[in-house]
Amino acid sequence: MEDSCEAELALHAALMADPRRAVPEAELDALADDDARDNYRVVLRFRERLLSAGTLEGAYLALFQAGSVDIPPLFIEQMVHVILRGVLDGCGEPLRLRAAELFFRDQKLNLQDGAILVADLETVEMHAAGNAYGSIGRLIVEAQTSLKSVELDVLDRDNAALYWERESSYDTVISLNHGRAALDALCRGIESWVAHFHGVQVKVKPLARIDEPRWAWHIGLDAASTGILNDLYNGVEVDHGRMRRLLSLFRMDFSSAADMRPDIAGRPVYMALSANEDDVVRMKPQNLLVNLPLAPRS
Repeated sequence: MEDSCEAELALHAALMADPRRAVPEAELDALADDDARDNYRVVLRFRERLLSAGTLEGAYLALFQAGSVDIPPLFIEQMVHVILRGVLDGCGEPLRLRAAELFFRDQKLNLQDGAILVADLETVEMHAAGNAYGSIGRLIVEAQTSLKSVELDVLDRDNAALYWERESSYDTVISLNHGRAALDALCRGIESWVAHFHGVQVKVKPLARIDEPRWAWHIGLDAASTGILNDLYNGVEVDHGRMRRLLSLFRMDFSSAADMRPDIAGRPVYMALSANEDDVVRMKPQNLLVNLPLAPRS
């Protein structure tokens, strides 16, 4: 065991001194601890993806374009977090920053009195008893507190500055109701995400419903929404339970039709965001990148 620990410490020190250093398989085999060997292989595979792509954005895109995701979900979430940190650098709009957390942190949904409220899932689970979480925890976990009694805990235009005091705590709630500021902020985040990766300008707005009977393109922002939109498009009846979990609809319009596939150029792209059966909102921002109807590029 002592020799194994020394081998692991030596490998760690070597990689700290030279992060791009090649690691022969025999060097990994010298580690007696199975978990340590497996962890190093995961990290080294991730490193190779980064080095091959040259940029974090390139590595992120390649991960999904290849159709084979071989790194842990936590790594993917952290990649998105870092990328968004750059995209939103200098942003002074707290609601936009809070809404961007949906891109990389799961949210817990609470539907109450017509309000669509989401709070950080990890934070909710940490404070499931509500004793250290105040009215936010009781609202989300117990679903017994009225929206009015926790108005100050739900970020909106009037109290958005509260975010600056608690941005690292992930303990604020936002409303995704149609017409609320946080939903508009999420739209701006989607626009910035697409522009950053693809260099195309799009305009996103929330919708109360899709009036176009045979639309040209849709994107589910999570696994549940993809299934719902597919069924609606194909005329398959969607039961009440699934429709209840559909939180928001969106319309995306490209500023330039030339950026779209010629066969649907100029037509809108519809999107949806839903919660799963456990009332968890697990957004997949990669869908916005790999599923867009972009014009072919030489």
